[in-house]
Amino acid sequence: MKITRLETLLVKPRWLFLKIHTDEGLVGLGEPILEGRALTCAQAVAELAPYLVGQDPTRVVHHWQAMYRHAFYRGGPILTSALSGVEQALWDLTGKALGVPIYKLFGGPTRDRIRMYKHAGDTEAVKQGLALGFNAFKTGVQGGRPARIVETPGFVARTVEHFAAMRTVAGPEVDIAIDFHGAISPQTAKLLIKGLEPYQPMFIEEPCQCQNADVMAEIARGTHLPIATGERLFTKWGFREVLEKHAASVLQPDLCHAGGINEARLIAGMAEAHYAGIAPHNPLGPISLAACIQLDASIPNFITQEHVSLGEGYLKQPFVVKAGYIDLPTGPGLGIELDEAALADKLDHDWRNPERYLEDDHSVVDW
Repeated sequence: MKITRLETLLVKPRWLFLKIHTDEGLVGLGEPILEGRALTCAQAVAELAPYLVGQDPTRVVHHWQAMYRHAFYRGGPILTSALSGVEQALWDLTGKALGVPIYKLFGGPTRDRIRMYKHAGDTEAVKQGLALGFNAFKTGVQGGRPARIVETPGFVARTVEHFAAMRTVAGPEVDIAIDFHGAISPQTAKLLIKGLEPYQPMFIEEPCQCQNADVMAEIARGTHLPIATGERLFTKWGFREVLEKHAASVLQPDLCHAGGINEARLIAGMAEAHYAGIAPHNPLGPISLAACIQLDASIPNFITQEHVSLGEGYLKQPFVVKAGYIDLPTGPGLGIELDEAALADKLDHDWRNPERYLEDDHSVVDW
């Protein structure tokens, strides 16, 4: 089997899908996207085509090494996101060629189903999620406005009260994580965490910018709550410092950014050696989710899976959440098939990253 061409598709609302075609008619699917940089990623994928066309797609690890190392300027969000989507598609082709799910290529499943968590902005969303059977949620910092570098007692109190209300509705047996999104200053993060501790969040995500590993480690030492990070880290090398400095005990590699399925599996192995868990980041499309599920099924230290789409309107057979879990897919490769007819009216987009400013002085704030 040889690769014949690479095809990328801009897909609403903000995604980029990849099809790797072969001379045997098999097509591998991947999602090589960086939010707000879809056209740049598409071009980065096109620049990998001269290497890939004519190659045997089942030499996945060899191709990963060649594409990563021969770039000379290694890593970074664009190149690694393009590489991630290509890697997903190569594993999809390998699984399809052999007639097995990708998790079987990694030694078989470590669990029978995958625990999912649902985004919830308020108590009503928690109630709706509970009615659907979810037992894990994630919310954000709700202080009434974007956070400043130095915050007021009112901002801290509003954030804690909002989370406390969600905890009251969910009860003590349901997990609720909270995402600071790297948009909170370290000093404010410490105040928020202290206030949130009585309500025991499942984890505190990105309490400060992920590049600030020393400060994140200091925050982690100051609380018994798990600290999570990883959506903006790339490859095993990007996660090494976080683990070595004990800056987080929950890692969140994004399989569309961090290097793909096998790279995330290696990151999970590093995490296991440091007694840390894996909760993959995924605010993207159904191909990304399918890749995450293959990883989740193959590692021992999986915690819970993020998602925003189960594939309705994109996949012929969307994923189904039952009592908060997705059963292991049994189809070959990623175990999914695109619904081309349903996709027809979702092609092309010009999505841009949000731009946020403080009302006081119109200065830039993180989103």
